Amino acid sequence: MSDRQNQYNIGLDKTPANYVPLSPLSFLARSAAVYPDHVSTVYEGRGFTWAQTHERCKRFASWLAGKGIGVGDTVAAMLPNIPAMNEAHFAVPMTGGVLNALNIRLDASSIAFQLDHGGAKIILVDPEFSGVITDALAQMSGPKPFVIDVDDAAFKGGKRIGEIEYEAAVAQGDPNFAAIPPKDEWDAIALSYTSGTTGNPKGVVTHHRGAYLNAVSNILAGQLGQHPVYLWTLPMFHCNGWCFPWTLAAAAGINVCLRKVEPTKIFELIKQHGVTHMCGAPIVYNTLINAPDAPKGNAARRVVGLIAGAAPPVAVLEGAESIGIKLTHVYGLTEVYGPASVCAEQPGWDELPPAERARMKRRQGVPYPLEEGVTVINPLTMQEVPRDGETIGEVMFRGNIVMKGYLKNEKATKEAFEGGWFHTGDLGVLDAHGYVIIKDRSKDIIISGGENISSVEVEDILYKHPAVLFAAVVAKPDPKWGEVPCAFVELKDGASATEAEIIAFCRSQMSGFKTPKAILFGPIPKTSTGKIQKFLLRNEVGSAKAFSA
Repeated sequence: MSDRQNQYNIGLDKTPANYVPLSPLSFLARSAAVYPDHVSTVYEGRGFTWAQTHERCKRFASWLAGKGIGVGDTVAAMLPNIPAMNEAHFAVPMTGGVLNALNIRLDASSIAFQLDHGGAKIILVDPEFSGVITDALAQMSGPKPFVIDVDDAAFKGGKRIGEIEYEAAVAQGDPNFAAIPPKDEWDAIALSYTSGTTGNPKGVVTHHRGAYLNAVSNILAGQLGQHPVYLWTLPMFHCNGWCFPWTLAAAAGINVCLRKVEPTKIFELIKQHGVTHMCGAPIVYNTLINAPDAPKGNAARRVVGLIAGAAPPVAVLEGAESIGIKLTHVYGLTEVYGPASVCAEQPGWDELPPAERARMKRRQGVPYPLEEGVTVINPLTMQEVPRDGETIGEVMFRGNIVMKGYLKNEKATKEAFEGGWFHTGDLGVLDAHGYVIIKDRSKDIIISGGENISSVEVEDILYKHPAVLFAAVVAKPDPKWGEVPCAFVELKDGASATEAEIIAFCRSQMSGFKTPKAILFGPIPKTSTGKIQKFLLRNEVGSAKAFSA
C-alpha cells in the first residue's frame, strides 16, 4: 500500500460536517437542549435544571474569559462537593482553560507547590479552606492567583479572602457566551496531582478525549442508564470525581451534592431524592454500614455503588448488601482518569455463597468498556504473564483513557509509558478468566480512605526528628480506613522518644491523614547493602505481631 494510494483516503477528508473533536462539553449542551427542564442539581434546598446549569456555566466561563483565561490557562478550585465545583468542570474548559481541582485535605505547603507548579491564574475558595489557602498563597514563590470566594450557606465559619464572590461573577457573565471547543480532542482539560514516592507530587494532565470516553464508560460499567440520581459521596477533587461530573451530564442525571460524608444526611438524601447511584472508597461504605440509623432489609432503598481503593473487605461487600447497596469494584489511578477497570459481574454470581461472591467481586477486573486494555505484564520482557493466578507482574493500562503525561516532567512521562503501556507500579496476577488481581504496590503507596499517601513522604518527615536513626513506613490494615500508615523507627544511640511524641511531631509537619497511626520501635531489618526490607515489615503489621524493641 506504500507504493500506491489508498482509495479510501482520496478526497475523503475530515470536515466540520463529519468530524468534531470529542469533548465532554458536548454532553452539557445536549442535555440542556434535549432535557432543559429536567433537574440537574440539588443542594441544601436549592435546585437547578439542565438549562439553568448550562447558562450558569456559560456565564462563569464568560467572566473567566473576561479575566484573561484562555487556552492552556490553569484555574484551581479548593471546594467541597457543591454546585460550583460541578459547574467548574464545564465552565473552565469552555474557555479553553484547564481545571486543577485541589485536594481539600492537603496542607498549605503542598497546595503552594501545586499552585506554583501548575501556574494557576485563578482559584475558587470555599470559606472552610480560607485559612489553609491564605497560608499557601503566602508560601508561593511565583505569581499568586486571583481569588474567588464561593460562599455556602450550609457552612458556618471561615472568612472571605477573595476579590469577588462566585455568584456575583456568574451574574456578571454573558449567558450567550460561546464555548471554545478544543481544536484537538487531545488538548488538556484537567490537571490533577498524584502522590509520588519521591519528592513532590506529579501533575497528571488529562485530555478532552479521555474525559469524554471515561464519562461514557462510567455509564456502561456503573449501569447508570438514563436520568440516574447520583449522590456525591466521592470527592469531586479526586480524579475529577472519576469523571462523574461529565458522566451525569451525558446521562442527563441529577447531581445530589453533599458537602460532607455524614451517614444520617446520606440516608435522608437517598430517601428524599430517590438516589440510584453513588461512588466511594471502602471507608465511606463501612461508615454507612455501621451507622446506628442505617436502614436494613426492606427499609433500605436499592442503590448501585462503585467502590475503589484497596480490595474491599468481605465484611464491607456483605454489609453494603444488607443496607441495600450493591457494590461493584473498580480500579484505577489518577493517570487513567480514576477507574479504568471493573470487576465485571458474570451471570450466576448472585447465587454464590456470600464469602465466595465477595471473593469474586474483590478483583480489580478487566478493562473499562472504552479502555483498550489492562493486564499484568512482565516489565522485563513486556509479555503478559500466564493466567495462573500465581505469576506476578506489573499491572499496566493502554488506551485512550490514559493521561497525556506528567506536567513539566518528560523523564517521568517517558518512564511511565515505556514499552507502549502505562506502568502503574502495582504488582498483580491474572486469574484463569483474565481478571487482574493486585498483590502488592511496588511504589509503597498507602491507600487510606481512598487517599494516596506516599510512604517516602512520611519517612522524610520522620527522619527530621532528632532522635530517629532509621525509619520505614508501610500500610497497616485498618477496619475503618482500609489502610493507615504504620511507622517502624530505629532510634539513635542514647536517644529516646515515645510513640505519642513521634506522632505529634509528624502531625505538626504534614496533613493529619498522612500521619502514622502507630509507631513501632526497634532494629529495622536491612539487606547486606543497607536497603530496608519492607516486605518483612509488611508481614509484621499484617500478622499483627508485636515488634520487638
